[in-house]
Amino acid sequence: MEEDKLIRKYVLVNATEHSGVAQEKSVLGKLLADVPELRDKALQLMSQIQKVTEEINRLDINKQKRELERLGGYEPAVRIERKGLPELDIERKGFVVRFAPNPDGALHLGNARPAILSDEYAKKYKGKFILRFDDTDPKVKVPEKRFYAWIRDDLKWLKIKVHKEIRASKRLNIYYKYADLLVKKDAAYVCTCGSDEWKKMRDAGRSCPCRSAPNQMRRWKSMFKKYKEGEAVLRIKTDLDSKNPAVRDWPAMRIVDKPNHPFSKKHVWPLYNFASAIDDYLENVTHIFRGQEHSTNETKQRFLYQHMKWEYPSVITLGRFSLSDTVLSKSAIREGIERGIYSGWDDLRLGTLRSLRRRGFQPEAIRQIIVDVGPKPSDITISSENLAAYNRKIIDKNANRYFFVQNPTRVEVRGLKIKAARIPLHPDHKRGYRSFSLSKTFFVNSDDFDRYKGLEVRLKDLCNVKMGKTAVFSGFGLRSIPKIQWLPAKYLALRIFMQGRELKGYGDINMRKEKVGNIVQLERFGFVRIENISKNNIIAVFGHE
Repeated sequence: MEEDKLIRKYVLVNATEHSGVAQEKSVLGKLLADVPELRDKALQLMSQIQKVTEEINRLDINKQKRELERLGGYEPAVRIERKGLPELDIERKGFVVRFAPNPDGALHLGNARPAILSDEYAKKYKGKFILRFDDTDPKVKVPEKRFYAWIRDDLKWLKIKVHKEIRASKRLNIYYKYADLLVKKDAAYVCTCGSDEWKKMRDAGRSCPCRSAPNQMRRWKSMFKKYKEGEAVLRIKTDLDSKNPAVRDWPAMRIVDKPNHPFSKKHVWPLYNFASAIDDYLENVTHIFRGQEHSTNETKQRFLYQHMKWEYPSVITLGRFSLSDTVLSKSAIREGIERGIYSGWDDLRLGTLRSLRRRGFQPEAIRQIIVDVGPKPSDITISSENLAAYNRKIIDKNANRYFFVQNPTRVEVRGLKIKAARIPLHPDHKRGYRSFSLSKTFFVNSDDFDRYKGLEVRLKDLCNVKMGKTAVFSGFGLRSIPKIQWLPAKYLALRIFMQGRELKGYGDINMRKEKVGNIVQLERFGFVRIENISKNNIIAVFGHE
C-alpha cells in the first residue's frame, strides 16, 4: 500500500477506535511499530499524519467507518513479519549462557538486553540459563542484600527461566584453588611494586622484578597473612608486548582490609576477570552475550584460558542499548538518589525495570523490542515513543477507558432531561459499561471551556451543548463539532505522577471498581497504572500516550 493511503488508513483506524477522534501520536507510534522501516522518516510522517488527522476528525464517525471499509477494514494492511533471532554458531555439545549482574543496583533496560537475549537463545536451543551474581567487589561497587532479591524478581517479571543461580562471593575458596594452580604453573605471580612504579614498567613493556622472583607460592600464601591492602596483588602473566597496555599482566587477586560485603569478610578477593573466567569454565558456559566495552576483558581472560588449556566460550558482542531521554547509568542513578534528585530506583525518570514496571510497561513489550533489535554490535538508542508503541499494542485491548478533567471548570447544563448515562468501558463494547448519575452540574477542562465558550461542542459520548457557564443542551445527534471530556457532579480526586511533575484533577467515579496495579486509559490523555485507591481519591502513574 502506498504511503499516503497507509497513513490515511492508520488515522481512520485510530479515529474509529476513539469515538471519531484520532490521536496523532498514537497513530505515529502504531505505524512505526507495524512498519519499522519507516522510522527514519518519523518527522516527515508526523507532519503528514497531523494534516490527515485534522481532516478525518471533521468527518462523522459513520463516514469514517465507511471510508475505512473501502480501504480494507479494521485490520492494518501491513504487518511486521517476525523473522526471529539470527542463528548462532553452535559447535559444542550443549548450550549454556549466563547473566552476571553486580547486585549494587537495580536492573535497567540496558541490563535487560543481554538477559533477555540469553533467555531467548537458551529456549531456542533447549539450553541452560545461569544467573551468576558478580559480587566480589567489597570496596567500590559494593553489593547490597536488597538488590539480590530485586534482580531475581525482575528476571521473574521478564519471564526469564533461571536454571541455576550462583553467587561469586560464596565461591572464594574455588578461586583460591585455581590461583594456586596458576602460581604452580608459573602463569601467575605476586607483585609488591608500587602502583606508579608498576604502571611505568607496564607501559614500557618491561617485566616487573616480581615476575621472576623466587618462592612465588610462599608470596601468594603471604597475601592471606602478611600483606595489607595495597601492598600486594596476584597477577596473570600475559604478553608484555601486547598493543594494549591494559592487558599486560593484569591483576587477578587483591587484598581488602575492611571488606564492606553483606555475606563475606575475607581478606583476599578476586577481581572481575579472574572470577568470571573461572566460573564460565566450571559452569560449561558455551556462549557469552557481552557489551562492546568488555572487549579488553575478553582479551585478558583468553590469556588465563591459554594457561589452563581451556576452550574459550563463543562471544556475541552487543553495542550499548539506550532509551532516549532516560537515565540508565547505575552510578548516575545512585548519585542522583543520594543527592535527592531522584526519589528512588523506581523514579519515573529512570530506565530501571522497576520504574518501567511502575509505569505499566509490560514484560512482553520489553522482550519483543529487544528481540526485534537483535544481538547487534553497534550502539542503539530506541525512542521512548517506540517502546510505548510496543506496549500500547499489548495493553490497549484490556485497558478500560475513563474520563479525566484537569483544571476543572463547573458549568450548568440547561435543557438536558436524562438523569443517567451508560458509556462503554472500551470501544469494542465487550468489557461492559460505566454508569453515571446526571444532574445539571458538569465539570469540563478550563482550557476547553475558554476555547469553546459560546460554541457548540459535544460532551463526549453523551450529548451536544452550547458552551458557557450556563450551557444549553442542543441534541444527541453526532455532528462535526469538537468533542471534550466531562464529568458529572460526583467524581473522584485524581492525582497522576508523571516524569518530574504531578497533575491533579477530577477522575471518573467508576474507576473505584478497578484494582491497584490495573492499567487504564484516561481518554485523550494516556495510559496510567493505578497505584492507590481510597474512597474518594485515586493515585495513578502515567505510562505513555
